[in-house]
Amino acid sequence: MSFNRRQFTAGAGLIVLSAGLPRPAIAQAAAKVVIIGGGPGGATVANQIKSADPAIEVTLIEPKEAFTSCFYSNLFIGGFRSFASITHTYDGLVRRGIRVVHDTATVVDTAGKTISLSKGAKVPYDRLVLAPGIDIKYDSIQRYSKEAAEIMPHAWQAGPQTVLLKEKLLTMSDGGVVVMAIPGNPYRCPPGPYERACMIAHFLKTRKPKSKLILFDAKTTFSKQPVFEEAFAEYYKDIIEVNLTNEIDDYAVVKVDPSTGDVTTKSGRTERAAVANIIPAQKAGGIAAMAGCTEGDWCVINAENFSSVKVKDVYVVGDAAIASDMPKSAYAAASQGTVVASDIVADLTSKPRTPGKYRNTCWSMLAPENSAKIGADYTAGIKDGKPHLDPHDSFVSKAGESAELRRETYNESAAWYESFTNTLFAKDVQATAGKVQ
Repeated sequence: MSFNRRQFTAGAGLIVLSAGLPRPAIAQAAAKVVIIGGGPGGATVANQIKSADPAIEVTLIEPKEAFTSCFYSNLFIGGFRSFASITHTYDGLVRRGIRVVHDTATVVDTAGKTISLSKGAKVPYDRLVLAPGIDIKYDSIQRYSKEAAEIMPHAWQAGPQTVLLKEKLLTMSDGGVVVMAIPGNPYRCPPGPYERACMIAHFLKTRKPKSKLILFDAKTTFSKQPVFEEAFAEYYKDIIEVNLTNEIDDYAVVKVDPSTGDVTTKSGRTERAAVANIIPAQKAGGIAAMAGCTEGDWCVINAENFSSVKVKDVYVVGDAAIASDMPKSAYAAASQGTVVASDIVADLTSKPRTPGKYRNTCWSMLAPENSAKIGADYTAGIKDGKPHLDPHDSFVSKAGESAELRRETYNESAAWYESFTNTLFAKDVQATAGKVQ
């Protein structure tokens, strides 16, 4: 199945305008939009605003010089992609005229509408978009910490942690045990741990055949479960051991010992890991709490346009937001980002707006040329008196599908990744005389 850029653009809703009634334009020559975070949500907002109205000043604040995608990073771990293939620069955004600032936002003054950066600069805004992704809740597991993650990597924020996990698997002795800790909901990419389990198991099967992988899961069920369980049995029998929490045993990991490799569950079982992949609970990136947008661990948003429920003229997109039934995924973040961009352009320029459309699709690789997917469309509404995104037209791969269909799904996912990242990082945008330095 071919999956070209035009199909992705239409499927992800990249041409829509967001919901609401027209509001007056801001009376100034150049409105200023600041975006914190250069992942799928933030980069989409930046691209879409600058494309829709080049007169709007768009600043993207992102400390990293290049973006390594957490989505598809499991395929690097499994040996199906290079690290370079999942790493992307911001050059195309700069060519588009977006001001990309590689620095860290330290203070958000929502009253004065300024962002303070670690190097001392202050950046004013008329509209602010927060796309900070996740922070790891290290204290959710006893003795886990940033330092412990250098021994027991989570690899749930892509980059050095991804490389570290792969290196540990490469240097592990054949016969060593790999232990993965999987958190309870919500967390980034619900099917992600199980795709990773398949990729690690494939690596063990082909490189360390005497080794095994033990999963300790804080949940009783998980996304795409029938498809993953089928893959575990068909491709990775005697390699993957799955421990789901049940009425008797709680397999949430509560303690680790980095010095020994011990991983202990709430029900008291301890396994000594040669390689421990510890994925703890998560929360919105810290800048979102600093801005006053969080309620508990996550940011609450108005479903029709992802504006903050708590702070005026601030939007939150991507993993940091609680979007009711819409999962935390790259596709979802970009879909949200498109609605946010359209809403901001309409707000600042009095251009017409139409109801926002949201969509998610998530692909998971199970084995060579064998992938599954899940997704849905979402419509903004109200449920129990609160903003809600109602899923409809949902779909999910099923157990027992033919090898041909799984190969088509795999090829579709590969085409999507190329099209998505090319669009996200404006790789085809040529330099112009008006680009921002």
